[in-house]
This record gives sequence, C-alpha cells and structure tokens, in this order.
Amino acid sequence: MRSKIVAGNWKMNNNNKESIQLIEDLKAAIKNEELSNTRVIVAPTFVNLATSISAANGSSIEVVAQNMHQAKNGAYTGEISADMLKAIDVKTVILGHSERRTYFNETDASLAEKVDAILANDLETIFCFGELLEDRKSDNHFAVVESQLKNALFHLEASAWKSIVLAYEPVWAIGTGETASPEQAQEMHAFIRSIIEKKYNKEVADGVSILYGGSVKPANAEEIFSKPDVDGGLIGGAALKVADFTAIIKAI
Repeated sequence: MRSKIVAGNWKMNNNNKESIQLIEDLKAAIKNEELSNTRVIVAPTFVNLATSISAANGSSIEVVAQNMHQAKNGAYTGEISADMLKAIDVKTVILGHSERRTYFNETDASLAEKVDAILANDLETIFCFGELLEDRKSDNHFAVVESQLKNALFHLEASAWKSIVLAYEPVWAIGTGETASPEQAQEMHAFIRSIIEKKYNKEVADGVSILYGGSVKPANAEEIFSKPDVDGGLIGGAALKVADFTAIIKAI
C-alpha cells in the first residue's frame, strides 16, 4: 500500500529559533493523532536542517531538504551535496520545485542528473513537476507533464521507483490562491499513474505516492485528498502555521 504523505515546504522562511518552535508546536499538535500509513514531513532551509532534525527526534515528523546539488563535491559555491545531507541524517530531498525551475533555471536534464545522484546515495526524492497557466489554457497540460516526467525520470529502472515520491504542482495554483479543483487534480493524477504504468507496469504505477501541491488549505484539503489517486499534499504557506498544517494532516 502506498503511503499517504503531508509534506510542508517551508521555502525561505523561519530562522533557527522559529524552525525549532514550529516543530515543537507541531509535535504537540499531532501527538495523539492516528498517523498509521501517513508520513508527516517538513522541509526547513539548509541552515536549519540539523537543529530541526534534533527537534523532531523521537517524533513521527520527518525533516527533509529542499534541494541538493548533483556533484559529490567541488567548486560549487553555495551548493549542498548528498554527503553533507546524509551526515546530518537527511534521507529525503525535494527536487524540481517550480520556483527552482523558474528562478534558478533548473531543467529536466539537470534534474535527471540530480535524481541519479539521489538514488546513487540511497536517498529518496519528492520530485515536483507541473504546467504553467498558458499550458493549461492551451490544453497542453497533459503533454507538458508527460514530457517533464519522461525527460527526468523515465530513464530509471523500475526498481528505482521505490525511492520516488511525485508532487504534481500546477504552477498557476502556487501561492496565487487559485487551486485546481479536486476533479482536475484527480484527472491529472490518474493520467500520471497511467503513463507510469504504460512505461513500467501496474505495480510501479500503483505503488508510487502522488502528492498535489497548489494552495492546499484546511478548507479544501479533505475534498482534494478524498480523490483515489491523490495521496497527499506538498504544502507551502499553510505549512508555516501549526493550526493550518495540523488541520491538513487530520484531513488526510
């Protein structure tokens, strides 16, 4: 059975003290919740990863990284390697978020290299992808999503997919207040699963968790998560508020 996942991407928010406090508050809020087969994940900034991991120790909260460079080491000022993350017990890395693609020029080709580095280091990735508003308006959204997945992931062996979580994020619904309807989310998630099955097999397709990312809030989370191919959410702004994030966790 594939996991249900609620992952909070904190982006460039929260200093060290604020990160620790948010984790402590979240631990208290979900302490008595039934979380069987549900993973609760938070992704602080790089400088707060180690102390956040310490703060989450002994709880069900997983602390993951927001990005990783594909090289083992070298002259890459400002970048972080797999070895550095593993040394502080990070096991999962978000890759390909639309903000990384837009602001830092990440491409399908560079992301394929990062995915390979992730797998070579026995790490897991939450791999993000999704269409722009113009793609949706031109009815090209399925082709864009299929291309992103094929270019970055379809060179992998079937066995590699046990270390992949997918996060579909329609770019037009990130931080805009707009949200794909539950029906639109289900339609795309079912399409994603179908192209994975076509490339690999039904076992791989049915086994991969596919998250929805795009202005998920307590008010819409339950309806979105109720769809059969939506396995959780990659949450942005709402993950910075313990009450909202807890409500979203409860919704799944």
